[in-house]
Amino acid sequence: MTEAPDADGVAVVTLNRPAALNAADEELHAAVTGVWAELAEQPGLRAVVLTGAGTAFSAGGDLAFLQRLADDTTLRARVMAEGGDLVRAMVGFPHPVVAAVNGPAVGLGCSLASLADLVVMADDAYFADPHVALGLVAGDGGILTWPLNMGLQRTKEWLLLGGRLPAAQALEYGLANRVVPKGDVVAEARALAARLAGLPPQSLRETRRVLNQPLVARIEAALDDVLAVETASFDEPAFQQTLAAMRARSRG
Repeated sequence: MTEAPDADGVAVVTLNRPAALNAADEELHAAVTGVWAELAEQPGLRAVVLTGAGTAFSAGGDLAFLQRLADDTTLRARVMAEGGDLVRAMVGFPHPVVAAVNGPAVGLGCSLASLADLVVMADDAYFADPHVALGLVAGDGGILTWPLNMGLQRTKEWLLLGGRLPAAQALEYGLANRVVPKGDVVAEARALAARLAGLPPQSLRETRRVLNQPLVARIEAALDDVLAVETASFDEPAFQQTLAAMRARSRG
């Protein structure tokens, strides 16, 4: 999942379930939560690129994993707590993170990209957060970051309706910094990360810290509440019926 820092001090973290379009199961969710503390201890690390293996950045939550969360309240509580830890770990990470969105970024994938410092998208990639349409509260990521990046009215449209936001539109709305051909995404993200890694550490660190203050304030005001109501929404009939229908379709 994680490469050691290169000569520029850049490490690459790869979401690595390509056969499942990097959809999060229990193992991947735990790994992407814990990797930030591990990376913070890496000597020589100055910046991180976060990407997905294969054709997707992340397709969101694995359907079988979502079913387990619906059925097992103990597991659900632990994973929801992990979700809060993940948000705080990324925002509080001491080094800049560049998301290389090499394909669809849905649900958790969308959240991870939104928590990065810079975002490079493939020209055929898109963002989508279908939590509400599935019957779940949109508990992390976009609900916290998108209003700061593209405004409240646009956020309401894309979170409440859950549509696919193409790369070009994401760039226009301020959710991406670069849109490049698919084959160039990781190279472009590495180049940006290397530029960041070459900056004076104290000025970079403290500027990022101050820039993130509105996001930190929003997280502290809203995150625990929104995770609690997302946890409860797993018990709602609307979600359970939608999940059952999706699983039936996936089995063909």
